[in-house]
Amino acid sequence: MALTPGEPQLDALMTFLAAARLGRYTAAAEVLGVTHSTVSRRIASLEEAMGGRVLVRTAGGWVVTPLGRRAVAVAERIESTLSELSADGDAVQGMVRIAAPDAFTSTFLVPAMTDLQARHPGLAVELIAATQRVRQNRSGVDLEIVVGRPRVLRAFATPVGAYSLRLYASPAYLDRRGEPASLADLAGHPLNYYIESSLQVDELDRAVQSLPTSPPSIRSTSVFAHVEAAANGAGIGILPDFLGDADDRLVRVLDGHYEHTLAYWAVARDEGQRNPIVAEALEAIRTHITTTATPARTGE
Repeated sequence: MALTPGEPQLDALMTFLAAARLGRYTAAAEVLGVTHSTVSRRIASLEEAMGGRVLVRTAGGWVVTPLGRRAVAVAERIESTLSELSADGDAVQGMVRIAAPDAFTSTFLVPAMTDLQARHPGLAVELIAATQRVRQNRSGVDLEIVVGRPRVLRAFATPVGAYSLRLYASPAYLDRRGEPASLADLAGHPLNYYIESSLQVDELDRAVQSLPTSPPSIRSTSVFAHVEAAANGAGIGILPDFLGDADDRLVRVLDGHYEHTLAYWAVARDEGQRNPIVAEALEAIRTHITTTATPARTGE
């Protein structure tokens, strides 16, 4: 049935809400279990009914217009009401996609999402391991965890925890090569860290600026490769303290001489902070970090 102005259909309104939160029609289609053309057709119908554009396409993805923000508010009220009418009254259902560095994902995100899913069995979780600078276009993900305070547009950002990069090595390596007594002594030791040309995060790049140039070493885009290289005696690893301290194959090197403190931040689209799924995921992450991490990691 054709829509008349001022009478948007429910499926068109809720499809628009998914597209507004995700920033991509393809991502909305996947979450809703429909085709890209269905998403496009429903949003076009909504715009016809409301008499104007609710989304505009930019280089960073689809962005909500002022008229669209009115539609978002209405759609979210409907979403909340529908969740109250569901069999269990649980608003946290569907899918949440979170992108985060691999160390954060394995150490904090997986257990946090396990607890969240246990409380909300209707929630599916997809985790994307990525160590990179914050994306101006967060289409396809609901929440993004990045290292360092992000500069973002049309988004909200909040700190979720802190940690320090420190130096670690295996006792066998130190017995063989000798333990450095100063930062200058590191010039004779391979440093296992990120590949310089592939490092996209400025805060991680600054972490090595106070250190001497490393001899040939094992470099990787994966922090877990840094851990294994250090544990297997390939040199000294520059590692997050929550990984290095937890590995009994490693000991701290130059403790008290080198420490680079960093913060994890969570970023979501403007519409995401009102999404009950995103809000619950963010709270689960904060709760897990607060209850399991040391004061340094909670930023205290």
